[in-house]
Amino acid sequence: MKTTGEIIREQREKKGLLLRHVSAQLDIDTAILSKIERGERKATREQITKLADILEIDKESLLVQYLSEKILYEIQDEDLGIKALKVAEKTIKYRVTKNK
Repeated sequence: MKTTGEIIREQREKKGLLLRHVSAQLDIDTAILSKIERGERKATREQITKLADILEIDKESLLVQYLSEKILYEIQDEDLGIKALKVAEKTIKYRVTKNK
């Protein structure tokens, strides 16, 4: 499974865009974008949505990937991480139906 950074780098290279061009459109330093692509730095949600537009990636799928990595980062070293994730899923479903 590819990481968000790998997806971004692959699509940027596929489109023939240089790091400096994409980073300029994001208004960030080239080194920061490079670190995002290598998984050494986390992008913001705003950067992810801009990258989806710039690189013509489906915004929803890129955001889902980004959010899943945020969740993974928080619970990956927890012994009860899977149980907590299941409870969170139930809670989200409950709140969605409650708010309808």
